[in-house]
Parts: sequence; C-alpha cells; structure tokens
Amino acid sequence: MARHEVLGPQVRPPLGHWIPLSIQHVFAMFGATILVPLLTGLDPATALFTAGTGTLIYIVVTGARVPAFLGSSFAFIPALIGISASFGMPYALGGAFVAGLFYCVVGLIIRFAGKGWLDKALPPVVIGSVIVVIGLNLAPTAMSMAMNDAGGSYSLVMFSIALVTLGVTVAANIFLKGFFSTIPILIGLVVGYLFTLIMGLFFPAYAVIDFQGVRDAPWFGLPRFALPRFNLVAILTFVIVSLATICEHLGDTLVTSKVVGQDFYKNPGLHRTLTGDGLATTWASLWGGPPNTTYGENIGVMAITHVYSVWVIGGAAVIAVILSLFQKFGALIRTIPTAVMGGISMLLFGIIASSGLRTIVESGVDYKDKRNLTISSVIFVIGIGGGRLAFTITGELQFELAGVALATVVGIILNLLFPPSRGTIKE
Repeated sequence: MARHEVLGPQVRPPLGHWIPLSIQHVFAMFGATILVPLLTGLDPATALFTAGTGTLIYIVVTGARVPAFLGSSFAFIPALIGISASFGMPYALGGAFVAGLFYCVVGLIIRFAGKGWLDKALPPVVIGSVIVVIGLNLAPTAMSMAMNDAGGSYSLVMFSIALVTLGVTVAANIFLKGFFSTIPILIGLVVGYLFTLIMGLFFPAYAVIDFQGVRDAPWFGLPRFALPRFNLVAILTFVIVSLATICEHLGDTLVTSKVVGQDFYKNPGLHRTLTGDGLATTWASLWGGPPNTTYGENIGVMAITHVYSVWVIGGAAVIAVILSLFQKFGALIRTIPTAVMGGISMLLFGIIASSGLRTIVESGVDYKDKRNLTISSVIFVIGIGGGRLAFTITGELQFELAGVALATVVGIILNLLFPPSRGTIKE
C-alpha cells in the first residue's frame, strides 16, 4: 500500500491490513461510546453491542456505500438523564425508539419531496459554520482529557503523556510510508500507552494504568439488556431533541462526503443515510443501548488516513460486538489513560473543524456579504460559547437545546429570514 493511497468505500483491503485498520476505528470511537452510558446509567457493554450492530444496520440500509461508524450520541444525554430520573430508564429508551422512527419519517419525506428544501435551509454558509462548531465545540473536551488528572486538576504528567501521543501520531501521519502511514492513530495510541506504562515503572506519578479491573472482569459475558416502555412526555422530548440531531446528521454526512470526495446526499441519498441512522437508534433502544449517531472521531480517522473502505468500518463494527462479549479484553481497553485519548483528540477534533473551513472555502461563500458574515458569526458564538435554551416540560423534566444543536437551529432561522443578496456568489 503506497503512502497515502486512497482506498475507496467499496475497496476491501488485504486481511493483514484490514484488521489493524478496523482496530484503529474501534480505538477512535471507544472512549466516547462507553462514556455516554457511564454518564446516563446504561451498560457500556450494551452500548458497544448496539453501536456495532447499529453500524452494520446502517451499512446495509445505505447499500454499503457510506463509510460511517455509529456510536453513542452525546446530544441525547440530557433527555436520557431527565426522562430516566422522572419516569425510569425504560421510558427513556421508549423515547429513543420513537426518535429513531422519526428519523425514518423525515427520510421518507426527503425520498418523495426531494431535498431542495434542505438545500435552501442549509446552504454552505450554515452547514460549513456548524461543522467548524462541531469540531471546536469539542476542543475543551480534548484539552481537559489531555491536561487534567482523575480529580479534574491540571497535571503536567498527564499533559506530557498527551503531547507524546500527539507528537507520535503527527509524525506517523507525516513521515511514515506504505501501510503504516494509514494507521497513525493506532500507532499513537500504542506508543502513548507503552510510554505511560514504562514511565510508570520508574516514576510513581506516571503510574496511572490500573489492571485491577482486568483481573476482576470475567472472560465472557452478555451485556445487560433492557426493553423500552412508552409515554407521551418521553416521546415528545426525544422527538424535539431529534430535530437538532438530524441537523447534526446532515453536517456529519456532508463532512464525510467532503472527506471521501463523493456526494452521499445523492448516492445513496440522504433519505437512506437518515433512515439508517434512525433504524440504528431504534434498534439500540430495543436492547437497552443509548441512541446512535455518526461519529466525527471516525470521520477524522478517515480524513487523516485516506482509507474510506466500508469493509474497514464493518470490521470495526464486528470487533465492537466481540468486545461487548469478551469482557476482560474490553476491560483492558478501558485502561487506556484519558491523557492518551486526549492527545489523539487534539488532532481528530481539529480535523473536523478544518473540514468545515474546507466546506466554506470550496463552496465559494462570500464573506464580503454582511449576511454570510452575520450568519457565521452568530453560529460560532452560540455554538462555541455554550449557548443554551432550556424550559420546563413537566415537573423537574426540562427540554434543553444547547451548543451545536442550538447554533444549527439559529443558523437555519437566520438563513431563512435573510435571503441571499443579489450579485453574491450563489450557494
């Protein structure tokens, strides 16, 4: 495999390359996928199972044309916590079940009515700005992972681990040739882990890897499954939140299209990608897993490696399912220091933001036009500044639209209220 050789979506790499390429995607999604269930009270092993099987569903629905890994969605965390606190987790799963079906309904409308209305609501100035926000909104998370210890305090030791990991990843991406140039993320993770492990043997401050969880974990075991239940409040809450996550799906699909160099809005079609995303979320709720979404981390991996193979993504999905059953190995993966993941994220999240800038530049958005300048400016400030719209639905249950989701909605509204000026570049 030549340096930075492009592997298209339908290309199946040799088995010796296929497995490590897939493992690299597993590492990229692992931390975020298990973090959502840890925050919401769901089972991480179940989340791995539903992420893997949901990704396989997505691949089937999209005709194996779109290389996208689906993992636990952060956007639904407030709804999962709020509904489960008020009514119980089964009702939160029921809301997620219906939200997934709502995706399918929107996909059906696009199938028959076309996406012209989407093009009007989401021109490059909006969606490109939102993509920038998606990446930069994650920047504080990356730096917190890179710099802070388990107690949330700044640690020079943690930051040194992150910098070593980042440095090795960048060097591998730029200088290595052949097959090794396609797995810089995996190389960075392994070197960062070994650096921490070796340094921990000589300096107590670096001894942050604890294998007790690996020793205590059984070799095999089934994830904890749960069935959804339904009520109107839970359903409405998740459907409202899904309006924002659908916008995020549009952004992720556009980023993937830009990275791969193919228009997935047209082939296999936005209706198929939305339906695949929705069915994966509905499927996850049937097993007790959190709602799924396409993962920017894995898009970042593809942007760096130029490997866009659906076979590689499918392999990662199968590995995720296996990890959900081999609990001791899953426990070993969880020993990866947060600082190592932070070092990787410093590059991956930046790649996402840069993809948004690429969308704006390549679309010819004219920032001499005050309208475009205004729209992007407001999106940036709301999305990166932590804008938040919240109100009470019932009792202690609150609906919340914040960050990327709120910025997206406001950007759409501004775009529709202020039509393009005559004589500017057509979007």
